[in-house]
Amino acid sequence: MIGWNMGWLLPFVWAGLGVLVAACSVLGRRSRRAYLIGIAGVGVLWILAGAFVNAYFLIRGDDYAAFADDAWTSFVRDAWRSVVAPHQGIFIGLLIAFEAAAGVLVLIEGRARQAGLVMLVSFNVLLVAFSWWFLLWSVPLVLSLVSLWRAAPVTRSGHRPPSTRRNVLGSEDLPPAVVEPFCSAATPAHVANVESTR
Repeated sequence: MIGWNMGWLLPFVWAGLGVLVAACSVLGRRSRRAYLIGIAGVGVLWILAGAFVNAYFLIRGDDYAAFADDAWTSFVRDAWRSVVAPHQGIFIGLLIAFEAAAGVLVLIEGRARQAGLVMLVSFNVLLVAFSWWFLLWSVPLVLSLVSLWRAAPVTRSGHRPPSTRRNVLGSEDLPPAVVEPFCSAATPAHVANVESTR
């Protein structure tokens, strides 16, 4: 009964986490909170909904032999049936280890996070070899993971570069790092001259 409930619930869990990651990957370039929520979603997706679930299925004795039946090349189908299926304990065990490692790396700030995101991008690209249907999952998720990867160097230190501000005319002011040296060089006489011309 527990297994049936998990099998029924999993697609909704994956879809929900996928939508969360996709949305946060868009907002993460401007919002550190959204970025961190997206990163947490990636970690949960692969540690719990990936590694943990596959470990549960493997311990329960589920058969993975038919996983590659919809692959678009006979090489993948035959290799899975002849190599992976007879030794699924080893290969699914390696899959579980990979998913757990990638999920944990993503949660570690810095280069480890970037490495974990690259691992997951590669994983989802390779997943398409098992069925064209995986395109519906892999394409938006790969784009989301790449977006989070690109945002990582900006936010991993906890600081964002000085943002530009728009004045009343709509043009962008210079960042403070550029403006402050000129402001500090201004003398009271300069300020008075500027005020007299207004």
